[in-house]
Amino acid sequence: MPPPRSLLAGAACTAALAAVLAAPAPAPARSADVPGAGAYYVQSAVTGLNAADSQGAVLQHRPKGDEDHQRWTLRASGSSYVLESADTAGACLGRAGDQARTVPCAGADAAWEIAPAGADRYTLEVPGTDRRLTVGEKPPGANYPAQLVVGPATDLADWYLTPVDPATSPMPPEDRRTLDQVTFLTAHNAYANGVDGGFAPPFVNLVPNQTRGIQRQLADGVRGFMLDIHQTPDGAILCHNSCTLVSRPVALWVDLQRMVDFLDQHPDQIVTVFLEDYVDPGVLRDELARVDGLSDVLYRPDRAGVRENGWPTVARLLADNDRLLLLTDHSRSADEAAGLTRDSFGVMYQREWTVENYWSMGPGIGTSDWSCYSRWYDAGTTLPLTRTEPRFRPLFVMNHFRDVPISSTAAGDNTKLADRAERFCRPAARKKPNFLAVDRYDLGDPQAAVNRLNTYTYP
Repeated sequence: MPPPRSLLAGAACTAALAAVLAAPAPAPARSADVPGAGAYYVQSAVTGLNAADSQGAVLQHRPKGDEDHQRWTLRASGSSYVLESADTAGACLGRAGDQARTVPCAGADAAWEIAPAGADRYTLEVPGTDRRLTVGEKPPGANYPAQLVVGPATDLADWYLTPVDPATSPMPPEDRRTLDQVTFLTAHNAYANGVDGGFAPPFVNLVPNQTRGIQRQLADGVRGFMLDIHQTPDGAILCHNSCTLVSRPVALWVDLQRMVDFLDQHPDQIVTVFLEDYVDPGVLRDELARVDGLSDVLYRPDRAGVRENGWPTVARLLADNDRLLLLTDHSRSADEAAGLTRDSFGVMYQREWTVENYWSMGPGIGTSDWSCYSRWYDAGTTLPLTRTEPRFRPLFVMNHFRDVPISSTAAGDNTKLADRAERFCRPAARKKPNFLAVDRYDLGDPQAAVNRLNTYTYP
């Protein structure tokens, strides 16, 4: 006699339940929710600094490529994830109490739940809790603390998982590439060349940042120019630190006229000027008024809808004759207090339109610091290199020079320009440099680095 149907149904349910219990735990969600397995930098979305293994503590450090225990290998572990140090097998980014630490990868304190937080950001959450890997609160008058902690869900708990080896795409055709996809050779202290005129007291004149005048720089392919301007009774003058004891200094309008004349003769070229700016806004306005044809080529991204629509194509800029971009490092708030803002006459505030790494790699000789972090990251300002907006990416100015422009050092540094740009600064900013600023651009072939970067786009 066959068993009752109820017994058969019960046996089937028991077998199905046993099969479910015996099956392996499902892997974490994939697709676009969590990046795939691979090597990443764990980078604060607030500070732009990287999580680094510092003898067991996990601290925020300045991005330094593969040199400072900042690379982590992401992989699934059961229903969670771990981030194993690329330098120490078996050691994972984890926690001990409320402190971020490196811990054994097999332990429970190494497991994280990873979830998207919008704008390519993620949270690393302790499984089953609302506690997350986070940056400590910023004390008044100080930088954010180095020690990473486990704490509540705030903006400080948002992270980029920046690929160590990102996928790139070929550079679009010339008629489709946008300004923020292109890299330009840039001369640091372009005026300090000893050819066009004096730029510093006699002793400093012995170590010029460049050795060719502005017109030769333009002919050689330099398209970005860093200029220091100081105020004298004669207007805005190009000098290093001050104009005291400087013989035959050059006025800003003279060099700008050289650039405008070059653009008139070369309608397929674009020039960008970065002003280290120590003059009153009215003085600068009057100086620019002396440049014939400036208004014909001056580009105004504030009036072109760049913040809303992104940077235009280079072809569009050429067609519209928008081919000279002027930027200042001066403070908008100081100008507002003075009653005249520089952008009212076409000079853009650099902190609104660009990001820029710290300017020095160290002294003129000896060891160098290749770490890449924001020029505007200190106790009073936090503008990380990773700063971006929904429809707008700031242009990235990459400084690559020392305190003192010793020619032999500059030659060696310039041969390493592409390596630092791609291995250190590109992941630090999560964007390709748009301006490679160097001393002695005539040494070490920095144009080769520019050409290399102009073969691809960063995602």
